Amino acid sequence: MANVLDLRRRIRSVKNTRQITKAMKMVSAAKLRRAQERAMLARPYARMLSNVLESLVQRTDLYNEKTGDLLHPLLLEREEKNVLVVVVAGDKGFAGAFNSNIVKAAQGFIDARRAAGQTVDIEPVGRKARDMFRKRYPAANYEKKEERYDNDLATHFEILRHRAAPIEVAGDHPTLLQKIEITEVSEMAHSIIDRYTRSEIDSVYVVYNEFKSVISQRVVVEKLLPIRKLGSQEITVAEVMSEEQRDAAAHAAHTAGISVNAPEESEFEIESKKFGTAEVDYLFGAPPDRLFRHLMPRYVTTQIFHALLESAAAEHAARMTAMDSATNNAGDMIDALSLTMNRVRQAAITKEIIEIVSGAAAL
Repeated sequence: MANVLDLRRRIRSVKNTRQITKAMKMVSAAKLRRAQERAMLARPYARMLSNVLESLVQRTDLYNEKTGDLLHPLLLEREEKNVLVVVVAGDKGFAGAFNSNIVKAAQGFIDARRAAGQTVDIEPVGRKARDMFRKRYPAANYEKKEERYDNDLATHFEILRHRAAPIEVAGDHPTLLQKIEITEVSEMAHSIIDRYTRSEIDSVYVVYNEFKSVISQRVVVEKLLPIRKLGSQEITVAEVMSEEQRDAAAHAAHTAGISVNAPEESEFEIESKKFGTAEVDYLFGAPPDRLFRHLMPRYVTTQIFHALLESAAAEHAARMTAMDSATNNAGDMIDALSLTMNRVRQAAITKEIIEIVSGAAAL
């Protein structure tokens, strides 16, 4: 059994750890407030954009009158042979099972698609997802082909993909979650749209943690492309929080001063839902194909941006809950060690008294 000095050292070490976990909990709570507010501010724009596209679909024909083709390639559905999975995890640890749950859901979806004979490309967002999938699957091999013409006055570049395995990591974005900016998300979205337009991929799915409140979260696999119905989610897989996880999150939010209820809709968000929904005829200043060409990429960008914001908020909530549990466990450990230390100290005192009494009786 450890002596009193060793137990005091352990108690002091656990107290220092408790101070760190408590500070990390409060930091995560502060970041959660900002992330939640940012996600709420992004919703009105996404809602208004969806309403505009829905209004455009209702009032125009989706097919070209002359050629009979769809007005935009993102509306075209093909047989799913090549699937792209965008996995949105976190950048850091100390968030409980947040990252492992997302990777587990993505892995289950990938295995199901592979069992159906489909090839899968993985595009992880965040360092944790990148590290996980790079260990399991090889990276995609690209070749940049250069061709000169017009007496070397012009150069044509072409990037060719050489697939070596049925499941490959097609690209990663390890720093995208550090500061979520619409410009970087737009570049990622346009890259995905270009691959879908060139028929390199037949469908796109996003795996992320959907955040509504601290106690209302779920890991979802959402279909992004092709676009079937504007403004509505097409959820393939969903895993909700357990009752134990909800109780732990509610306790962490209560001690950090954060409401467990979903934020109320602002007046601007309420008005955004009504935008473009009036039963009247609209006059469009541009042809429908041109409107689709400009609005469809924005819609896809907004959907990815929304998923990143919600995943970031969910990560902070998970880290706050994990640090709250760690702080409580440290307190319980301190109590147990203090009780053990008192017992050891009392036993040592009793032993010394017995030795003194025995020595006095022997004289």
